[in-house]
Amino acid sequence: MQLTEELADKLADDTFKVMKVTGDDRFFMEVAKVIGASSTTLEEAYLTSIRVRMAERRARAFLVERLNAAKASGLDAEGAADTGDTPT
Repeated sequence: MQLTEELADKLADDTFKVMKVTGDDRFFMEVAKVIGASSTTLEEAYLTSIRVRMAERRARAFLVERLNAAKASGLDAEGAADTGDTPT
């Protein structure tokens, strides 16, 4: 990983920590604006890291939602009927 990507990834990680504490889910845009004023290269890498993290979180939420729906309908994780033999 090159320096730009490392810095961008760390900034994205720290940004998500602030967003969690403050509840401001658009804070990353303010950070991007500050970064972009000095380095468009770092801004692009930062926004890529943010987008990847957001996509991963949405995908995980979708997986949990789908798994919960399957459990509620009596199916296990493989889609077979739950016979009670599978641990939950």
